[in-house]
Amino acid sequence: MAGLVLASASPRRRELLALLGAAFTVDAPEVDETTDLGAREAVQLLSRRKALAAAALHPGEIILAADTLVAVDDRPLGKPADEAEAFRMLRSLADREHHVFTGVTVVDARGGVHAGLDVSSVRFGPMSDREILGYIATGEPMDKAGAYALQGRAAAWIERVDGTPSGVIGLPLPLTRRLLQEAGLWAAD
Repeated sequence: MAGLVLASASPRRRELLALLGAAFTVDAPEVDETTDLGAREAVQLLSRRKALAAAALHPGEIILAADTLVAVDDRPLGKPADEAEAFRMLRSLADREHHVFTGVTVVDARGGVHAGLDVSSVRFGPMSDREILGYIATGEPMDKAGAYALQGRAAAWIERVDGTPSGVIGLPLPLTRRLLQEAGLWAAD
């Protein structure tokens, strides 16, 4: 039986995938992540690029890749480059709703591609500049799309999530399970 390779260096994705009970290895090849597409299309393209790059390195294995972007007013927010950018991102999210897009791509052992998109809405409550600066000082926002972690300290401001919480974190488990079943990792029963 083919093994499973997670094409991501994200510790959050490793933790989430482990919840499905699958044994896997990790290999996150470098890929070009530049695109001028909107968030919905970009995450699908980038997860596919990552999956195909890993599949080229691991023929005969099942490859899983994902990409997540936060978008406010249809403007994608990636990971902040510095604290000033993190502040601007969090200020734009405060006291409003935004969307989180996660594209998931699985390449099966024969090279077939199975892909899907998870979309969730997240509502932040008000955040003062002082609260934003305090949150940034923890360091948590600096390697997160949209400069926040649902499962971290930002939870204090998140009033509502409509969609898949695991997708907001970076790997939508229901979609991932379905795609891995399609790829032959588990029987669908």
